[in-house]
Amino acid sequence: SRGRSAFTLVELLVVIAIIGVLVGLLLPAVQAAREAARRMSCSNNFKQLGLAIHNYHSAYNQMPRQMGGTADNAAPKPDDDTNRSRLSFLVGLLPFFEQQALWEQISNPNNETVTPGATISATGGRWHPMGPTSNRWEYVPWSTEVQALRCPSDPYQSPLGGGRSNYAACLGDGVDRVSWGGKNQIEEYDSDPNRRTASPDVAWMVTRAKAANRGFFWNRHDMRFRDVLDGLANTIAAGEIATNGADQLAKSTVVRARGTTIKQSPKSAAEAVIDAQRPQFLKTGLTIYNGDYARGTRWADGRESTTSFQTILPPNSPNLLSGDATSEQCILSAGSYHQGGCHVLIGDGAVKFITDSIDTGNGNSVAPERDNNADANVISGMKSPYGLWGSLGTRAAKETISSEF
Repeated sequence: SRGRSAFTLVELLVVIAIIGVLVGLLLPAVQAAREAARRMSCSNNFKQLGLAIHNYHSAYNQMPRQMGGTADNAAPKPDDDTNRSRLSFLVGLLPFFEQQALWEQISNPNNETVTPGATISATGGRWHPMGPTSNRWEYVPWSTEVQALRCPSDPYQSPLGGGRSNYAACLGDGVDRVSWGGKNQIEEYDSDPNRRTASPDVAWMVTRAKAANRGFFWNRHDMRFRDVLDGLANTIAAGEIATNGADQLAKSTVVRARGTTIKQSPKSAAEAVIDAQRPQFLKTGLTIYNGDYARGTRWADGRESTTSFQTILPPNSPNLLSGDATSEQCILSAGSYHQGGCHVLIGDGAVKFITDSIDTGNGNSVAPERDNNADANVISGMKSPYGLWGSLGTRAAKETISSEF
């Protein structure tokens, strides 16, 4: 009689081993394909924002304001009756990237709250047009997650009462008075961003603020394409940022109270907060900002720590504040959860991927500002000391971009 053929135990183990090897080879390829798809989706989101900026400019002959909205002007309840001119440029863009319904909620008065039945503390018992300050999570629009403003590679989700954004305005390569543009919350030039009355130092503040605010956006100022003298194709309008996850990643966490060293030597100030054993993380014991104004956690907030960055340190570098969320000195970096860099939106609407290794010149140069007594080489209108990255961030420094990026 003929015997029945069968697998031996050795043959079965060999087959299992081969299948395991094939799966091990396939999974990284699948993950890489998924990341490529997420990166493409992120680029498409940014492309839509670029088109929205151009359509906004066509409609209003100016770009949307970064830190715009309704001024304080001594309102009875300034946080509820006004937004203190703190709204991000993304708010004005809403109807231009298919968010008309959300825009109408914001631009009209309403009494809707996140928690039904909650008491509205705004004057008259309802929210005013353009809403309260963005830290009022009771206001429905500020708590709305807008998927078009999220990078699919960012693993962090907004909690109840929060709306994140991975896309931020480019403020150029300056530090001095860049975070609030030189105007206070009643839209007057002032040395105090929170002052609620007019100040007599207008002429001095104008020259000071103008010297350092060299980016595509200038906080609390109306900007137009004609102001971009270097050319839209040579200037970064916005960039990707990594939102905060309370895990002390250097690229997504804001470090506070770093003093004036952030302006005098940015690279050294950034290196001082990085853990030498784990360079992607911060040292322990630092004062960090995980609160209301954590990195990228409020899409409607134009304050520096939430929806702004500068072209000083390379992408995925630390984010530094000299004081707190109202500080006049900050260095905030672009970044992402993609591998090796981040997307930027060029003024002409193109989207490009910038690597962490982009030329950033001398990272310990003093940031451009009005004539600096400590360094005679720091003058208004100077060439950016931060290499190609810094040159891409300035709108009118007469720099020629000759290399590919």
